[in-house]
Amino acid sequence: MHRNLGTEILRVMQKRTIVKILLIFSLVFMTGNLFAKESEKKENEGEGGVKERIKEFIDHHLQDSYDFTLFSDEEANKHYGFPLPVILWDNGLKAFSSSKFHHGETVAEVDGNYYKLYHSKIYKTDASGTINYDEDHHATNAKPLDFSITKNVVSMLLISLLMFFMFRSLAKSYKKNNGIPTGVGRFLEPLVLFIRDDIAIPNIGEHKYKKYMSFLLTVFFFIWFLNLLGMTPLGVNVTGNIAVTFALALIVFLITNLTANKNYWGHIFWMPGVPTFMKVVLAPIELLGVFIKPFSLMIRLYANMTAGHVVLMSIIGMIFLFKNWIGGPLSFGLAFALSILELLVAALQAYIFTMLSALYFGMANEEAHH
Repeated sequence: MHRNLGTEILRVMQKRTIVKILLIFSLVFMTGNLFAKESEKKENEGEGGVKERIKEFIDHHLQDSYDFTLFSDEEANKHYGFPLPVILWDNGLKAFSSSKFHHGETVAEVDGNYYKLYHSKIYKTDASGTINYDEDHHATNAKPLDFSITKNVVSMLLISLLMFFMFRSLAKSYKKNNGIPTGVGRFLEPLVLFIRDDIAIPNIGEHKYKKYMSFLLTVFFFIWFLNLLGMTPLGVNVTGNIAVTFALALIVFLITNLTANKNYWGHIFWMPGVPTFMKVVLAPIELLGVFIKPFSLMIRLYANMTAGHVVLMSIIGMIFLFKNWIGGPLSFGLAFALSILELLVAALQAYIFTMLSALYFGMANEEAHH
């Protein structure tokens, strides 16, 4: 009897579970239809619709800029922030404030020359701001050499100063308290020991890791802090700029190959322990790998951070796209959960870049095994 009762209870529970699943699927289906109808309605608004404005906002967030905008009032067409110095070389040095562009709305006149900000790039033009195009609708106006202090440059300078004062404080506390950190040093010391004991020594070796520690510490905290800065509403996307990741990867490439020993180059151009024919075949492959490794560092950091920003901004944009009691809370909840995940990704990408750099340094200094 107890068995029959238990079987009946199990059957009832199974039926209720099936009903719950059907209800959930029905709710999801109804929500999907609601989103689709709302999206179709917004798409019918034309180029000035919400969807286009969200796309423009995401593009603006991903790009570098010549001013630091804290927030904007689109209805009043006002931007609150501060301009940055524009430094150009056009038959001589040209320096002026980015406020002359008025966020790309006007032409800047400097020493009789006219410059226009077009798609986040500065072109030489005339007084009316004419932009010429080729067959593929690419601007053909001359571009002066640009050495401007942009938003990304300011962000990197701020992070560099922050790191300088933090590590200076750590060094002073070590010296003053006989190796015991105080203040911000208590936060930094476990991370420094982690990079030394779990990244540098295992990958480079106990005898050679010290000469690389300064770079490994710098690149880890530099990338991590920039990633965290990109999570703020300031609209900074430094590590999502491929020029920045290229520069970091180039430094790793130079350090790896300039400090490599002869055993490293021997394994590339004339690999020991294999037949002569295979040595000839493997040499170009190994040489190609010398360039592929830093290239993978560049693409990995750039792609992951850019993808994270695009997805997060797109989900936040859905709040304004689906103006209803279902879409708004769901989008907000998903954006919040993804923001927490992005905090993990910010540290993870810094760790991966540092670990792979240490691995390449270790491979370049590995001794021959007999």
